[in-house]
Amino acid sequence: MHLRHLKTVSVASFGWVLLVSGCSAASEAQAPSSEARPAMEVLPLFTATGVPAVGPEEIGIDPPTWTVSPDEGVGLPGKGLAQHPMLYIGEGCNKIFLINEGKILWTYSTGKGWEYDDIWLLSNGNILFTRMGWAAEVTPQKKIVWRMDAAKGGEIHTIQPIGLDKALLVENGTPAKLRIVNKKNGAVEVEHSLPTSLTGAGVHAQFRRARITAQGTYLLPCLQTGRVVEYDKDFNEIWSYSIRSPWAAIRLKNGNTLISDEQDALAREVDPKGGTVWEFKLSELPRELGFSGSQSCVRLANGNTIFCSRADGGKRPQLVEVTPDKKVVWALKDWKDLGPATAIQVLDDPGVPEKPGDLQR
Repeated sequence: MHLRHLKTVSVASFGWVLLVSGCSAASEAQAPSSEARPAMEVLPLFTATGVPAVGPEEIGIDPPTWTVSPDEGVGLPGKGLAQHPMLYIGEGCNKIFLINEGKILWTYSTGKGWEYDDIWLLSNGNILFTRMGWAAEVTPQKKIVWRMDAAKGGEIHTIQPIGLDKALLVENGTPAKLRIVNKKNGAVEVEHSLPTSLTGAGVHAQFRRARITAQGTYLLPCLQTGRVVEYDKDFNEIWSYSIRSPWAAIRLKNGNTLISDEQDALAREVDPKGGTVWEFKLSELPRELGFSGSQSCVRLANGNTIFCSRADGGKRPQLVEVTPDKKVVWALKDWKDLGPATAIQVLDDPGVPEKPGDLQR
């Protein structure tokens, strides 16, 4: 891949290559505010004069294989694509979608193969994402300004910004490793091997969605071991919770932890003692929605929860939003414009993306 305006820094000890932007950037996140919505403020950057239709490193994807029904989305609750401004990605469609007021403002394609799992629109307008074999940061002008490739046989499913200059990544491998990388100078500031259990599924079944919390602890759900483990900054285990197939775990602002279990098709909110305070099973949804294949969810500031779904290749809704009392207020089925949903960022939900814990996702 040809990358312009980048300098390469090799990290030979673990076989990664960092591509760090030669341009300077602000080193600090915006001041925290419960009402800050920086993602909305940067949307004009994506429709500004000079944004190319195709970026210099952009790679086309295969045409969709799903069939769009003539009554697509008709009769579903909510406002369809206009319900929320959002950043949207999904396994099986290697294109990033930026959506506002019911319209797709901007897309970025990253070629065939692999899968998307994590994505963030930052308060400087750049988008940080994982692509299983690599992670990158792209500008609204569709220029890659930072990239990191996994070692041979490794997989990167998690990325989380820490300020504008640093990022948390977890690489599945032998061993799996958590790292905090300084994107500006290429330094690996934290590196720690993570316990896993090798199975027939290999490294792919290790980690998907890890997070650093507002308190600076690490929250790691492991599919292989069936445990969500929280470590302090010195990687001492300070909390754990057992569940069949934890795909993602989110430390909520109320101190509870919201866990999505892919195999059991549910999201469960547990308190620090492990007690269940809220649980939603996909089987509780109205049968006509036929919702399935959910891996992750987002907790909004209003208390609602949005579930993402791979949606059975065009046959089912991609997103469903439920209230705390389990009322469905929105269901999105839009296969004409979008693909499957693995992760979304709701852009008008208050919070600074690069401040850990500010967004509950």
